[in-house]
Amino acid sequence: MSDWQKTLRDESISTLEQLRAYVAERFGEEAAEREIDIEALQPAFDNFQMRITRESLEQIKEVGDANWQQFIPTVQELEIVDGVIDSLDEDGDSPVPNITHRYPDRALFLVSPVCASYCRFCTRRRKVGDPEKISLKEYESAFQYLAEHTEIRDVILSGGDPMMLSDSRLEYIFQRLRAIPHIEIIRLGSRITSHLPERITPEFCDMVQKYHPMYMNTHFNHPSELTPAAVAALDRLSRAGVSLGCQTVLLKGVNDDPRVMMKLMHELLKARVRPYYIYMADQVAGGEHFRTTVQKGLEIIQALRGWTSGLAVPQFVIDAPGGGGKVPLLPEYVEEITDDEVIFRNYQGQRFSYKQPKQAIPDVIPGIAAEQKDVVPIEAGKAAKKKRVARNRKSANG
Repeated sequence: MSDWQKTLRDESISTLEQLRAYVAERFGEEAAEREIDIEALQPAFDNFQMRITRESLEQIKEVGDANWQQFIPTVQELEIVDGVIDSLDEDGDSPVPNITHRYPDRALFLVSPVCASYCRFCTRRRKVGDPEKISLKEYESAFQYLAEHTEIRDVILSGGDPMMLSDSRLEYIFQRLRAIPHIEIIRLGSRITSHLPERITPEFCDMVQKYHPMYMNTHFNHPSELTPAAVAALDRLSRAGVSLGCQTVLLKGVNDDPRVMMKLMHELLKARVRPYYIYMADQVAGGEHFRTTVQKGLEIIQALRGWTSGLAVPQFVIDAPGGGGKVPLLPEYVEEITDDEVIFRNYQGQRFSYKQPKQAIPDVIPGIAAEQKDVVPIEAGKAAKKKRVARNRKSANG
């Protein structure tokens, strides 16, 4: 057994009794009695198992904080209003076991049934934690499907968490995929750098370099998750040539605050991780209490766009219920489009006009009516600079 497997086995919490004892020891008996009612929580535990690693536990600083919310079971998981078990209809797009093929040139390959820590908002909670539902014995039909479908150039390994597999099993998968000529990109979808950073061993980093181009989409939801150990693990991956991105889920009570989200994006960039997506929380049964309004996501994007580096602005997407795929959403910047011009607002709310190329088309496309008096013309040179300075000064002074 490797060191990281021993750490996972010996230092994680995986029963409600262990959780109650831990909360009592760290936060007091009163907090344990109030928050961890074993009898009441048992149905939630039975629906979706629990495991919290040492690293995840240490990220919890107080009862009810962002990291507590993500990992501690609650009776709210039993309140089903409009949640769906397979909200993204992944099973409907699964031609063979362990494969979801939804997009033209890429496929999802489920290779692991388990995670180091189990997030209570998990969209795949119907499968994760059950080896019979993501079987390690179903690889062959998946490899055959990927080999036969020459349109697939990008394979995303997921689960569960693929990094829960041993190096030897991961290398076997990498070898099989690299033997398929039309597969160009291999991606790992993993939260291991946050939950079990010691899993990113020098041996893994040496091995993975043989199979580039290799990408890893990490998963961080709050800046406090970027601990020194997590950042060190990300550094090891980056030095091994693994391109790093981050998929963040918008979660009520965790990161539904523009300041928190901006801080997270800045910390990711400092760790050489490119923010990739902010997801709306899926409409999954058991995780409905994590959902915010869509307007909250748009508010966050509006607070990022223009106010910080473009590198720190991920796409905001809804993974469409029923299997429609990822749909990007943006705040309403465009006000009117005609054959003559496009009228839009910038991140400060100022209105601008961009002239369309002259075309010999007589009919004007009807657009949204816009008042022209506050449309800012596009100008060049010193005159334009002076006007921008004046506008900004006026905006700052109200």
